[in-house]
Amino acid sequence: MTTPAGSGAGFGSVSWWGLSPALDLQADSPPVDPDSQANTEHETPELDMLLLGSVDGRHLLRTLARAALWPGRRFHFYVLENNLEAVARHMLIFSLALEDPEKMGLQERSETFLEVWGNALLRPPVAAFVRAQADRLAHLVPEPDSLAEQLPWLSLGALKFRERDALEAIFRFWAGGEKGPEAFPMSCLWDSRLRHYLGSRYDARRGVSDWDLHMKLHDRGARVIHTLEFRRWRDTGVAFELRDSSAYHVPNRTLASGRLLSHRGERVAARGYWGDIATGPFVAFGIETDDESLLRTSNGQPVKTAGEITQHNVTELLREVAAWGRPRAARGDPEEAGCDGGGTREPAPALESFTLHFLPLGSAQTLHHKSCYKGRFQLLYVSCGMVHFLSPELGACVAPGGRLIVELARYLVDLRQEQLQAFSARVEELAQEAGFAPQPQARPSETFSHFYKYGGSAPGCIDPAVEPGTPPPEVLAPPLEIMPPPSEGLTQPPEGQTPPSEPL
Repeated sequence: MTTPAGSGAGFGSVSWWGLSPALDLQADSPPVDPDSQANTEHETPELDMLLLGSVDGRHLLRTLARAALWPGRRFHFYVLENNLEAVARHMLIFSLALEDPEKMGLQERSETFLEVWGNALLRPPVAAFVRAQADRLAHLVPEPDSLAEQLPWLSLGALKFRERDALEAIFRFWAGGEKGPEAFPMSCLWDSRLRHYLGSRYDARRGVSDWDLHMKLHDRGARVIHTLEFRRWRDTGVAFELRDSSAYHVPNRTLASGRLLSHRGERVAARGYWGDIATGPFVAFGIETDDESLLRTSNGQPVKTAGEITQHNVTELLREVAAWGRPRAARGDPEEAGCDGGGTREPAPALESFTLHFLPLGSAQTLHHKSCYKGRFQLLYVSCGMVHFLSPELGACVAPGGRLIVELARYLVDLRQEQLQAFSARVEELAQEAGFAPQPQARPSETFSHFYKYGGSAPGCIDPAVEPGTPPPEVLAPPLEIMPPPSEGLTQPPEGQTPPSEPL
């Protein structure tokens, strides 16, 4: 019997959602130092953060939502992904989160967010919204002046011209809904991935999903994920069913990505779904919450499902983030903004208080060559799928005393316990080679590893007290080849060709 255990095949080769709960990055960043970080123009301390593989913007949105709990800062998020489809989804998700509340209510925004972010199939109204937003973004990407006027929080200046052209092509594919579902047959592609992943266990897929849920995800801390919702997602790709099940039938084109496949000795471009089919999008917003009542249990079982917790968390998140998307004048009298009952005045965040910068694909090893990035960042975040980019060259871009957060592979159901331990050991080794040391104040965590930058130490120093670990080769694989989106006529893989599921 074939088994994917330990292969990482279920994670796929493209990541669409995070495999860890959303973080408030400001809580893990160095404290505010107004004397050294105050900007003379804005008179506000700045926080520069570099994120590798954050994929869905969950950390950025939560950081913005909880900014009122910390001293005022101007945020600069520098995001580096390994594919342009993830960049396009970042732009779509942020434009949705910052949508004018007068145009789209909070409940509609949260439901649209959940479906676009985590569902393989959409309702027709949501699909129409995606087409409209994609058409708008496709016109803005090649027009820098219009982009700066309508989306002042977005900066594409660092991208190469060919990357911007490819980004425009992605948005135009998303907006081309008139060509029908055959342009991206999501249900067929999902079933094809599932058959290739399970092999001879496909007919027993219900038992496989129950085993992965109860024996792996539940044991690793995700007990609120319900059997029925996890089984439904494994079968159809629909994680959040907010309406009748028959309403979900339009393919979610934002989950499409291009790859080069070998067919009869030739390399051909194909468009398909090569994302996660093992863990699901429940971990990012659905297993932790600030409202402890949602995590209550009755007779040993959680009273709320991961889908219900996700909807609550996303709704509260968008409620807080909505203030960032409106100018001060639109919030009422600026003198009265932020006043509470006691008369204290808390300044509302301005629209220009954060900027989202996208860096060129594959630039993780060359950033240190530019003086503007050397020692610039106070915080570096690396996802588990991009740990292989963690190097002394990348560490040189972090300021002394800066922090490093590395996402671990805790919720990758394909990996065995010994592989998870080897991965954690390898992360510590790479971090120390890059010039970081374990953060002593950090709480023990199986989800994230926390480090801080040596002050004046050589980047190559390794603590002999830490025994280097040997990672499983399937866990730390090199990044995929970067390629432009395929043409419209090459949506599905060639006949007889099953798209291989590449390891993490």
